Amino acid sequence: MSKPAEKPEVFQPPAEPPAPVPVNARRAAQQRVREARDKLTSTSGTRPAFDRELLRQYAQTRISASLVVILLVVATGLLFGLWMQPITAAAWTCGMLCVHAAITRHCVRFLAEQPSIPSTRKWRTRFVLLDLLYGLCWVTVLIHPALDAASGAMIMFLMLLVIAVSSMLSANLPVAALAATAPVTVAIALNFVLSGAFDNYVLAALALAAEGYFALLAHRLHSTTLATLEARAEKDALIGELEQAKAISDEARHRAEAANVAKSRFLAQMSHELRTPLNAILGFSEVMKSEIFGPHTVPVYKEYSADIHNSGVHLLNLINEILDLSRIEAGRYELNEEAVSLVHVVADCHHLLKLRASSRGITIYEVFEQGMPRLWADERAIRQVVLNLLSNSIKFTPQGGEIWLKAGWTASGGQYLSVKDTGSGIPENEIPIVLASFGQGSNSIKSAEQGAGLGLPIAKNLIDMHGGTFTLKSKLRIGTEVIVTFPPERVMSALGPMSDEADAPPLQPETAAADDRRRLRRKPIMSAGTG
Repeated sequence: MSKPAEKPEVFQPPAEPPAPVPVNARRAAQQRVREARDKLTSTSGTRPAFDRELLRQYAQTRISASLVVILLVVATGLLFGLWMQPITAAAWTCGMLCVHAAITRHCVRFLAEQPSIPSTRKWRTRFVLLDLLYGLCWVTVLIHPALDAASGAMIMFLMLLVIAVSSMLSANLPVAALAATAPVTVAIALNFVLSGAFDNYVLAALALAAEGYFALLAHRLHSTTLATLEARAEKDALIGELEQAKAISDEARHRAEAANVAKSRFLAQMSHELRTPLNAILGFSEVMKSEIFGPHTVPVYKEYSADIHNSGVHLLNLINEILDLSRIEAGRYELNEEAVSLVHVVADCHHLLKLRASSRGITIYEVFEQGMPRLWADERAIRQVVLNLLSNSIKFTPQGGEIWLKAGWTASGGQYLSVKDTGSGIPENEIPIVLASFGQGSNSIKSAEQGAGLGLPIAKNLIDMHGGTFTLKSKLRIGTEVIVTFPPERVMSALGPMSDEADAPPLQPETAAADDRRRLRRKPIMSAGTG
C-alpha cells in the first residue's frame, strides 16, 4: 500500500509589520472623527458643548442688558404717546415689558438647569420663538396707522436702533437675531414701499441694507465667539493631555524608583551571599596553592588550586565593579575628598601593573609635568580610574607595543591624565557601545582576555562625579587614547608668600608715650643758626 504523498511545504514570507502611524497624524484623525460626530449630533453644526455655551452666553447677555431694553421700550412708548392714544401706547409698553420679562425669566431658568443635549435643543427653540415674538411686538408699533404723521426719518432711526440692539443681544444665537430683526425690517420696508414716494423707496432700500449689515455683524460676532470657544476647548484638551502625560510619567518614575530600590536591595543581598562563600574559596585555595600544610601528592593539584584562586579573585573583582556601578547609578556613591597628587597616583598604578606589562613585552613611558599642585578629589576613585584605563591598555596592546602615560596642565588651568596605547583600536561606531554598561567591542569579544565591560563606564561616571571630562579617541589598527581632565576648581593653588615684617601690622598697639619718645629721639639737641 503506497503512502500518501506529502504536501510540499510552501514558504510564506513573514508579513511586513504595518508602518507605525505618527502620533500627530493619529491625533488629527481622531479629532476629525470627533468633529464629524459632533456636527451630526449638534443643532448648529458645531460641538454640542459649544451649543450649550453659546446659549449660556446669550442668556447672560440678555439678563445683563435687561435694563437697557426696559429703558428703550419705555422711551419708545412715551414718544409714540404723542401720535397715538396714550392708552394704546401704554398697552403696547406693558405688552413689550411682559415679553421682555418672559425672555429674562426663561434665561434665568436656563442658567439654573442641568445641561443636557435634548434640553439644549428645546431651549434653543424657545429662545428663537421668544425673539420672534419680541420682533413682532416692535412691528405692531412701528407700522401703526397713527404714526403716519411722524416723519420717515424718525421711523427709520427707531428701526435702526431696534435692529442694532437686537442684533447685539442675540449675536450668540444668529437664528434668534434674525427672528427678532427680520420682521421689523420687512414690515418697515413694505410700509415705505406702499407709500409710493421716491424718498420712501430710498428709505426702504436703506432699511434692507441695514438689515444685511447688522446680520453680517451678528454673524461675525458669532464666529469670533465660536473661535474663542474652540481655542479654549483645544487649550483644555491640551491641558488634559499634559496632566495625563504627567500622571503617566509620575507613575513610570515611581515604578523606576521602586525597581531601583529593589535592584539595590538585591545587589546588597547578593553581595553578602556571594562574598561569604567566596572568601572561604579564596582563603582555602590560597592555602592549597601555597602548600602551607605540606606538598600535594599529585603536583597538578597545585595548578588547580591556583586556577581556583585566580577565578575567585576575578569573580570578587567583578562583584565589586557591579556594586560600584550600581551605587554610582543610584547616586549613593560618596566621594571621600582629600588632597591628592595626580602624578603620584599614576606612578603608583604604573608600579603595580609594571610586571604584568613587562611579561607581555609592553613598554610604558611616563611624561609628567613636575611641580603640579594637588587635586581636591577622592584618591580611591582616581586610583580606580587609572587602574581601569591602564589595565585595558595592557590587555589590548599586542606584544612589543607601547603605552604612554601623561599628566599635566590643561589650557583652562585644570589638570589632565592621558593613557595612550598602540593597540588594535576601536571602530568609531563601537565607541558608544564600549562606554555603556556591560558593553564590549568586537575586538574585546575576539580577545582571549574578556571582561565584564564595566571598567570604562565606571571610570567615566567617577570622572563625571568630579566635574571633569572623559574623552575616548581611537583609530582602528593604530591605537586608543583616553583623556581625563579635572576642572580648575579641583586644583589646590599654593598660597602667596608672606609680606615683610616692616609692612606687617604690629602685634600690640603702641601707646602715646612711645610715640612721644620716638619724636624726642628724632628731634636735634642743638639748633644751628646765625641769629
